[in-house]
Amino acid sequence: MVMAEQATTERWEMVAAVDLDDKKQLPEIALDAEGYATAVDAAFPKNVAAPVDVLRSGVVDNFATGGDMSGKKVFATTKTSTRQIKVHYETIHKFGTRGTTAFSSAAARFTDSYALKSSDGSALVVFVHTHTQRDAVAYSGLEIMPDKDDLAWLGTAPSPYFMYTFNCSDVATVPTTPGKSRLTGYARRTDAHGMATGS
Repeated sequence: MVMAEQATTERWEMVAAVDLDDKKQLPEIALDAEGYATAVDAAFPKNVAAPVDVLRSGVVDNFATGGDMSGKKVFATTKTSTRQIKVHYETIHKFGTRGTTAFSSAAARFTDSYALKSSDGSALVVFVHTHTQRDAVAYSGLEIMPDKDDLAWLGTAPSPYFMYTFNCSDVATVPTTPGKSRLTGYARRTDAHGMATGS
């Protein structure tokens, strides 16, 4: 969990929480003489081998290409990266020849990142990325029926396309020297919309 103090109310609120796929992959956090953790600025290359923008791009690539462009270069194979790549391969072929699915990067709605120094010298980084998924029919005359899991966003009306926006919280262990990072968890929030029939 990441807690942040709100400037106007001076109250602390939880701003990020991510379930870990494998708690054994969580590094031991380095503590100072007084027992406090040390914050790391994960946006600068001098602090981490892969700054947070590189991490975001790698995660989006896991969804967009199955990691072939940058995801597999940035991240070592973990349960989390494998799960993201599995989404790519299961989703892009779901309509067969009748439709397409494409994943794209989107501007991160939340650009802050949070990182702590670990005892092995790496950094545990919590960050947010945003990506979209566009499902569309391959030719006119076809429509997509919303999946039962999407009814809360899309209702029951069919559409020739649906656009999903995913705001995801991610956790990665990032080395300070050249090497691959390790994704250890991610969670997502979804928004979606489509085009009304006849519009």
